[in-house]
Amino acid sequence: MEAKIKLKGDKVIEQIPSLKDKALRINLNENIYGTFAEIGAGQETVRHFFRSGGSSGTIAKAMSAYDKDFSDAVYGIEEDGRYVTESRLKKMLTFESELIEERLSRTKHPNKMFFSYANTVATIDFAKQFKGHGWVGIRYQLDPTEDYNEIIIHIRFKETDSRLQQETLGVLGVNLIYGAFYKYNDPKKLLRYLYDHLDKDQLEIDTINFSGPRFADVDNRLMSLQLVKNGMTDAVMFNPEGVNVLPAAILYKKNILAFRGSFRPVTKVNMDMYKQSLNMFLEENKVEKENTLVIFEITLSNLRSDGEIDERDFMDRAELLCSLGQTVMISNFQEYYKVVEYFSNYTKARMGLAMGVNNLVDIFDEKYYRHLSGGILEAFGKLFYRDMKVFLYPMLGDEGEVITSKNLKVHPRMKELYKFFKFNGKVVDIEDYNPEILEVFSRQVLKMIGDGKPGWEAMLPPGVPEIIKEKRLFGYHPNSLLEASN
Repeated sequence: MEAKIKLKGDKVIEQIPSLKDKALRINLNENIYGTFAEIGAGQETVRHFFRSGGSSGTIAKAMSAYDKDFSDAVYGIEEDGRYVTESRLKKMLTFESELIEERLSRTKHPNKMFFSYANTVATIDFAKQFKGHGWVGIRYQLDPTEDYNEIIIHIRFKETDSRLQQETLGVLGVNLIYGAFYKYNDPKKLLRYLYDHLDKDQLEIDTINFSGPRFADVDNRLMSLQLVKNGMTDAVMFNPEGVNVLPAAILYKKNILAFRGSFRPVTKVNMDMYKQSLNMFLEENKVEKENTLVIFEITLSNLRSDGEIDERDFMDRAELLCSLGQTVMISNFQEYYKVVEYFSNYTKARMGLAMGVNNLVDIFDEKYYRHLSGGILEAFGKLFYRDMKVFLYPMLGDEGEVITSKNLKVHPRMKELYKFFKFNGKVVDIEDYNPEILEVFSRQVLKMIGDGKPGWEAMLPPGVPEIIKEKRLFGYHPNSLLEASN
């Protein structure tokens, strides 16, 4: 046998199995057996399994119910009448897995691990204005006696050619099925392997949810964080229940009020800013309470400690914000104008940003916009041109004075620009604030918790200290507090 040559200086390269190898490995496993239902971009995934050989041992059925009446007859009618939705995908997966259980006897197939793979997608339109998106998922067993597991993802196509998008979808489908069976024990790696033989310029994955017995310990919020961390998408969102939600679905045509912060932890100042700015926002013209969505946003740069993302710290913040009933967004946007631009992809309704004085002063710092050809003017055009207002929470100055929009100091070159936005009502002060809490800072609270010093509880909103203690968030340890009080 020929010896494998290794040269000095060789690096270890992870071997990525080819698509044929992935499909063939599944096909050659006599226990993996299931169905493919693909709507909207051909039968691109199942094609790989047919071509690799041995597919008769894997594919029980492959179908595409392209006609809407046929599709409705098979899977039922959606309430909203749409076809490229998460609920449609879930109906497809459930229907197909129940059908295979019904038609194939367990006595005849005691060792079979059944699966149903499905996708419902819309590829690029003829005008090439809408690039297309879709839902892709698999419902499958890893043991014949076990309940089904599920992995569901939402994708956005970036390519501008329908045929290329179809091929991309086929590659993704093979990666998902292979990962579901052979990488389920490491969901973070499974996520990364979805891009095998694909480039991030071809595809964006902006939502993922794992469920089932093998993923009982997987926190989908942490999986969301991986999507942003790996550059698979720019922003992800999850609801108060901790379930990842599709940004487009919950932002669509909404009035949005957003808070950016470290929330490490949430303080009385954060909640006062939230309460007062929301009251002001709801009094605005064109803002309806039932159409308003409040978002607490944490940027990736806010999650980095020593250049690395602290996942435990992230989970503590997520836990706390969800416990307070908030919708959370994790983004890769350092500049505020990018957040507003992102929201504007989904809504033209009036928006609001709530922030402290120091954040607004930062916005007027030119150094953040040197990468833009139009500099700060381009950024401000994107930020303030839209139907958007800043609700400004005051801060204490070095001399103990209260700083508001009327007496804050920006760089001399920015004075006139600031005056323009202030005069046009784009920056408004939160006047009904609590002056007693202006000296409360998250970093101070965090240090007190870490050092085991008493007194931090009074700086946080009611109920929050109890959550921190009960769930041991932010390094809280009961013994250190006990020793400190003795």
